[in-house]
Amino acid sequence: MRVSTDKASGSDGRLFTVVVEGYGVGKQRRAARTFTVSYDRLQSLMQSIARNGGRIRLVSADSVAPSAEATTPAEVAVPHQAASDHGAEVSEVQPTPTPAKPPAAAAVSHAAVPVNLYKPKEPFLGTVLDNYSLLAEGAIGRVNHITFDLAGGDPQLHYVEGQSIGIIPDGTDAAGKPHKLRLYSIASTRHGDDLADHTVSLCVRQLEYEKDGETIHGVCSTFLCDIQPGAKVKITGPVGKEMLLPDDEEANVIMLATGTGIAPMRTYLRRMFEPAEREKNGWHFRGKAWLFMGVPKTANLLYDEDFHRYEAEYPDNFRYTKAISREEQNSKGGRMYIQDRVLEHADEIFAMIENAKTHVYMCGLRGMEPGIDEAMTAAAAAKGLDWSQLRPQLKKEERWHVETY
Repeated sequence: MRVSTDKASGSDGRLFTVVVEGYGVGKQRRAARTFTVSYDRLQSLMQSIARNGGRIRLVSADSVAPSAEATTPAEVAVPHQAASDHGAEVSEVQPTPTPAKPPAAAAVSHAAVPVNLYKPKEPFLGTVLDNYSLLAEGAIGRVNHITFDLAGGDPQLHYVEGQSIGIIPDGTDAAGKPHKLRLYSIASTRHGDDLADHTVSLCVRQLEYEKDGETIHGVCSTFLCDIQPGAKVKITGPVGKEMLLPDDEEANVIMLATGTGIAPMRTYLRRMFEPAEREKNGWHFRGKAWLFMGVPKTANLLYDEDFHRYEAEYPDNFRYTKAISREEQNSKGGRMYIQDRVLEHADEIFAMIENAKTHVYMCGLRGMEPGIDEAMTAAAAAKGLDWSQLRPQLKKEERWHVETY
């Protein structure tokens, strides 16, 4: 059943009650459930119910509007959690639904996120759909974009932006035991690159290092970079709640990435600015997004054309700043790293951070953390602030997100 909201009230303050059956997993799918959502999230809920095979039994407008302090539930795009995890958002069907004050948006988002739908002992068997290089001629190393088909699982393996999945490579280790899983940040939005809701993509760099005069290649990264379309792959997860995007369409997002740390940033930016994605998810970003990307050479820039397109199409909402270490110099004549760019734009960055709607995301090699921390310390000191006190406060407010490896 498709429900249009075209004729509904345009007031975002109104609450709507939706009664649905066959939505979720296990007991949830067998029981009727009630959702209370704001008008501006109603269409997103309808889309989610339709994607997951639910049957809508009732849609009604409630007379109770949320208070100024209350935040209406965020998009319920991932319903597969126990009803108790949703707090006031989900309840058993009552003769007269009474909207309760919903929890804060961040709490709802975290409760609704799917985690460990598939575990190492019983992984999902996905099929490789595509595997191609992301690098231009003259680049250092090897980086591939790999897409897997997730169709056919029970439960359906689904995820949200900012999560990771585990890959268990074929074969055995030196002791004859199956290889352990490796985690990779997801590089596609929850809808997948083709918006069909049953694929997931990864951005994988082949690990390569020298040991005792011998070149060693990473087991799982090599397995993935070499894998051919049609092959089956053991997948676990999804996992992770550290890198979730805020639900606020007017949030500001600062992204600091090096190498394949661009993966979660790509998901955010596609969700924000890719036209078909915006139409699909009903979430229309109106804030400011700023990506700082660090690579050794121009040929190593990943998804560069897409980011330039977003910048051209949304100049008031997206800014793209690069640090290319082997081709550019910093103010001291040394190599240009991402922390140097942070220092260059310290005033603007801190002006954004002072806004409670601003979130900062960092992803890449663990070695980037000290440099970023040093740059932020110097930038904060220039404004009379103590970064060692400010950073924990941002973390406490769930506005400082770090995933390094």
